[in-house]
Amino acid sequence: MTVFNLILVALIQGITEFLPISSSGHLILLPSLSGLDDQGQVIDVAAHVGTLCAVVLYFWRDVRLALVGTLSLLRGKIDTQGAFLALCLLIATVPVILIGLILKVTGLSDAMRGIAVIGWTMIIFGIVLYWADQTGPTEKTAEQWTMKHALHMGLWQAIALIPGTSRSGITITAARMLGYTRTDAARLSMLMSIPTIIASASLLGLDVIGTADAGALRDIGIVAVMSFTAALLALTVMMRLLRAVSYTPYVVYRLGLGSVLLWIAYT
Repeated sequence: MTVFNLILVALIQGITEFLPISSSGHLILLPSLSGLDDQGQVIDVAAHVGTLCAVVLYFWRDVRLALVGTLSLLRGKIDTQGAFLALCLLIATVPVILIGLILKVTGLSDAMRGIAVIGWTMIIFGIVLYWADQTGPTEKTAEQWTMKHALHMGLWQAIALIPGTSRSGITITAARMLGYTRTDAARLSMLMSIPTIIASASLLGLDVIGTADAGALRDIGIVAVMSFTAALLALTVMMRLLRAVSYTPYVVYRLGLGSVLLWIAYT
């Protein structure tokens, strides 16, 4: 791939990974609508690593708390806030891993990578996000997260395996339904993304082990750095905007893009 293509892929992945507009949907659409070659799994792994580093850096206090808590959890103790956070993150991640493996083994994950599917999920889950955001109460904070709520959000997260749904969008939707504030819904969603991205990148990494040559290292480096920068910027802007605005701008974008995609798919 050319440097321009690599930067384009990295920017799309970085900007859309944490916004509720579906990064996977945009990456699937890129070769379909632009005529560019598919970026391949090596580049996908690099982009995931970049966005993972961005969210870890932005939420480092929570990440450090969960990492320390994981040590207690491994000893069978849930005696600290960090251990409980680590347990909730584990519970929230299990559904998407199990269902993701089933879809991969059965081949259904590839069967859903179509423009029409992405168009419909953009619209449907955009409307659901708008409804949850406008009607959900704003009484809970991230510190009030429970194991039951973690499982609830984890089951919703598994729906994001359908391209165009948006992992961040669907988990934010679930959190808003449960009554979490806009900023805390986003915060929980971003923390849930960390083990999910690690699992996804690991799964992709197993598929590409031994296929990347020395020439691919340059491409990997460019994509990782650019996706990290774009993701950190997008995450910072979104978290600041949520203090003043709702998720409606993202919903409008989803409805507009979804409508265009359906028009392309059916005409």
